[in-house]
Amino acid sequence: MKLKIKILLANPLSVMGLLLISLVFGSAIFADFITPFPLHKGAVVDFSNFNQAPNLTNIMGTDLVGRDLFTRIIYAFRISIMLGVVVLIISVPIGVFMGLLAGYSGGKLDFVLMRITDVFLSIPPLVLAMAVMGLLEPTLLNGMLAVTAMWWPWYTRLIYNLTRSEKEEGYVVAAEVVGASRWHVMFREILPNCTHAIITKMTLDFGFVILIVSSLSFLGLGVQAPTPDLGSMVAEGARYLPDSWWLTVFPGLAILIIVFGFNLVGDALRDMMDTDS
Repeated sequence: MKLKIKILLANPLSVMGLLLISLVFGSAIFADFITPFPLHKGAVVDFSNFNQAPNLTNIMGTDLVGRDLFTRIIYAFRISIMLGVVVLIISVPIGVFMGLLAGYSGGKLDFVLMRITDVFLSIPPLVLAMAVMGLLEPTLLNGMLAVTAMWWPWYTRLIYNLTRSEKEEGYVVAAEVVGASRWHVMFREILPNCTHAIITKMTLDFGFVILIVSSLSFLGLGVQAPTPDLGSMVAEGARYLPDSWWLTVFPGLAILIIVFGFNLVGDALRDMMDTDS
C-alpha cells in the first residue's frame, strides 16, 4: 500500500489533481468560515452592489441582485459534492449487484439483466436524465434520481465483464468445490478482486456526475434558485456576455477545476492498476 501511494505521489499530474480536489472539498467543508458574505448563499438582495465587476471587496464580482459570486461558488461546491456522493452511493451498489448476479449466474438471468442494461446504455446519458426530469418536478432530490437512473448501467457492464473473467479463476473453482454458496463466491471471492476497478471508475465518474448535474441545471432542470449551483450560474450569466463576463467565467472555471481534478486522479489510479497487473 505504501508503495502504491508513493507511485501515486510521484506523478506530478496526480498530485495536481489531489490538490485541486482537496481545494474543492476544503472550500465546501469550511464555506461558512472562508466566505466573506455567508448570507449571500440564499435569497439576499443588495441592489446597491448589483452586477459589480471583480474588485477588492468582491474578488469575483457580484451577480444581478448584488450577491457575492465567490461566496455562491464556494457554497455551490458543497451542493455539487453532495450530489456526486449521493448519486454514486446509490448507483454503484445497484450496478455492482446486477453485474455480479448476471456475470456469475449466466443463463436466462444473465440475458434478462444485461438486455435491461443495454437498453439504458443505448440512450445518451444526458438525454435520459432530461427525460426523467421532464416527468418530475425540477428539485434537488429529483435531479439526483435522474442522474442515478443513467449511471448504474455503466457499473453493471463493468462488473459483469470482470465477473465473467474471474469466475473461471482457480480460487473461485476452489470455493465452489468446498461447497461455498453463490452469495459467498460473489461477495467474498469475486467482489474483492473488482474493488480496484470500482474505485478507479468512481473517481473518474465523480467529475462527470457533477458535469451532468450542472448541465441539467444549465437547462433549468436541476437545482433551482436561490440555491447556489454552478450550472445555473453559468446559464444566468451567459445572457449577459461579454459585458458581464465574470458571471459565466468564474462558475465555468469552478466546474473545470472539479472535473479536471478528478480526471487527473482517476487517470493516475488507472495507470497504477495497469502497472500492478
